[in-house]
Amino acid sequence: MRHFSVSTTPNFCLLDRESLRGAVEAYRNYVTEQQPYEVVRQGRGYELRRYPSCVVAEVAVDADFDQAGSIAFRPLVNYIGGNNSARTSLDMTAPVVQSRKMSMTAPVVQHAGDDRVQVIAFVLPADVALESAPTPNDPRVVVREVPASLTAVSRFSGRWSEASYLQHVQELRAAIAANGLTPTSEPRFARFDPPFKPWFLRRNEVHIDVEDHG
Repeated sequence: MRHFSVSTTPNFCLLDRESLRGAVEAYRNYVTEQQPYEVVRQGRGYELRRYPSCVVAEVAVDADFDQAGSIAFRPLVNYIGGNNSARTSLDMTAPVVQSRKMSMTAPVVQHAGDDRVQVIAFVLPADVALESAPTPNDPRVVVREVPASLTAVSRFSGRWSEASYLQHVQELRAAIAANGLTPTSEPRFARFDPPFKPWFLRRNEVHIDVEDHG
């Protein structure tokens, strides 16, 4: 089953009042689609998906989990809004993904390494290639290609707290081990909804890339 749909809700991290207004503006003006994927199979506590390669715009910030998105949001939304070499706006694709930055390159939408360094990424539309993506004017914004991946996913609703995220990371890791999969990346937190959506209706996911030897 292949998923590629128009998104009715973007996803952002915890935002201050100014950034929240910007989130609403971005939601109305830029978010048009979801990142495509194919469901390989569903199991107890996880879904196995195959993602094609994609291009992301990302910002690394030295901040704790709950504040990183608010800090990274403005330069990212400015980039897709036209603060780039082509002076053109880009559509925004859900989800927005967050994880800790790794000290080594890995085939993921984000990374992990230093405890406080978080990377927040906007996924660019599927028809944007790395060669055609406009260069950011803001040096904090990095555009890169993320390779295709086989990814184990756990979906849940609720608040965007670090405690909730880590609980679901632990549960997904247990499901991966129980089903004979081998993790190949650090976990990533994917948010699909705007901050003004009621917490109990939000779509949140944990992603971990895996190898399937079955």
